[in-house]
Amino acid sequence: MRKQTVKEIEQILATITDEQDPRFRQICADERKSVQKLVVRWYKQKELEEAQKALFEQMSRYERELYQQNVQYIAGVDEVGRGPIAGPVVAAAVILPKNAYLPGLNDSKKLSESKREELYKQIINCAVSIGIGMVSAEEIDRLNIYQATKKAMVQAVEQLTPQPDYLLIDAMELPVFLPQLSIIKGDANSISIAASSIIAKVTRDRFMKELGNQYPEYGFEKHMGYGTKEHLEAIQKYGIISEHRKSFAPVREAMQIQKE
Repeated sequence: MRKQTVKEIEQILATITDEQDPRFRQICADERKSVQKLVVRWYKQKELEEAQKALFEQMSRYERELYQQNVQYIAGVDEVGRGPIAGPVVAAAVILPKNAYLPGLNDSKKLSESKREELYKQIINCAVSIGIGMVSAEEIDRLNIYQATKKAMVQAVEQLTPQPDYLLIDAMELPVFLPQLSIIKGDANSISIAASSIIAKVTRDRFMKELGNQYPEYGFEKHMGYGTKEHLEAIQKYGIISEHRKSFAPVREAMQIQKE
């Protein structure tokens, strides 16, 4: 009987979900080092999948409680971009379907850029509805960052169709006539808020990368508008543009120095 190649075994392992599968037992009995490495990799992948499932279950507890109360459409709401000294603040609102499963979903800050992009596509494909709100640097200066953040969040919620029955919001209360719950570190404790944090983060990062193309001297695509040493040096050298938040101390101080 011909021995299966390592490549063939790798393809078979990709289809096996249970270690009690007779094919898996047969593969485990293969003493070739390359095959044993594939077995070890299979177990690691299985552990990762189980950990992701456990985390998703844990992060679904707020949603589960609401579904048990016959709430149909739950929207998670989050924002990104409160801290930078340039660019908009961006909020997203996401209604996930009741049966959603997005392995690896987590607070966008805990994920790599590639993982965020991957989950962004999955969320776009499966979400019942997505809304995005964006408030410019000019409006942030006029309103203050707290009020601007609220405005972006309300914009995002207002774009949802169907209208949500309940809002889960990351550490904020919104002036809308909808039942809502503010959750501290909500992006790490609710799948709906985590999904909205990823949509908001990817949307804003793409905006800042485009800004980097328009104004290459500032390096927006690298620091995303945060007050890094490189960014502050660029402000000193080239001045400020409309995307800079003039009410934020580093920009305000740079403007003062330039006047002198």
